[in-house]
Amino acid sequence: MGGTFNPIHYAHLISAEQVRTGLGYDKILFIPSARPPHKVADTDIIEPEHRYQMVLLAIAKNPHFEVSRIELERAGPSYTIETLKALKKLYGETTELAWIIGADSLIEYKVWRDFDEVLERCVMIATTRPNYDLNRVPLEIRKRVTSFPITGVDISATVIRERVRKSLSIQYLVSEGVQAYIDQHQLYL
Repeated sequence: MGGTFNPIHYAHLISAEQVRTGLGYDKILFIPSARPPHKVADTDIIEPEHRYQMVLLAIAKNPHFEVSRIELERAGPSYTIETLKALKKLYGETTELAWIIGADSLIEYKVWRDFDEVLERCVMIATTRPNYDLNRVPLEIRKRVTSFPITGVDISATVIRERVRKSLSIQYLVSEGVQAYIDQHQLYL
């Protein structure tokens, strides 16, 4: 499960667990994007190390969840295709990889580097979010992606950051550990 995780929140965790149990995967590997190429102008993205540490805190109690530094340790933009190639080297060519994204990210497929090759190298799973119409994605792409409905939890990292800036509570949007980390490091102010 790749993402900016800025910050990681309960909707990410719920999605990951429901995909894992619903589709029978052994584990979910969270991969914070160090330098998301589609968000280069976004000045609201905090340092990758902070995002990595928050993922560690958020997943600590689930033995089926792990976090990877693979994109943090690679120079340059965080392209999914490069990450998939590296994961195949790490886990072996015969390992089935799946890539979990929110269905709303699927609409941006045209900006992904080597999107066709991404679809050849993994099972793309698009979790359907509340009030999102997957029909906005072209049929030829939808046919190549596994759509997976998740429990309707409408939590947004953007809203969480805005709430922090306004000194509003983020309790029950993020884990206690993530909330403490945000407070301790005075993130998103």
